[in-house]
Amino acid sequence: MSTDGTAGRTYESSVTRVEEIIRRLDAGEATLGETLALVREGRDLIEHCAGELEAVGGALEELRLDELVVRLEGNTGPVGAG
Repeated sequence: MSTDGTAGRTYESSVTRVEEIIRRLDAGEATLGETLALVREGRDLIEHCAGELEAVGGALEELRLDELVVRLEGNTGPVGAG
């Protein structure tokens, strides 16, 4: 289980929160302590999003490989035929 505050968050909700953090930091109204906390939270959220994207990319790659195997197994004729 994640302990960085991203447990149960979706990719979309994480992106929305990162956007909120960026707006808050850009406003320049955060205290030093709040800025540090926001930067840490943002880093954790970005790492979470990167992990989600990597997982989806891996799943898509597996699907492509599975599709390739099916195509290759379906081509049982001699090489160059077809």
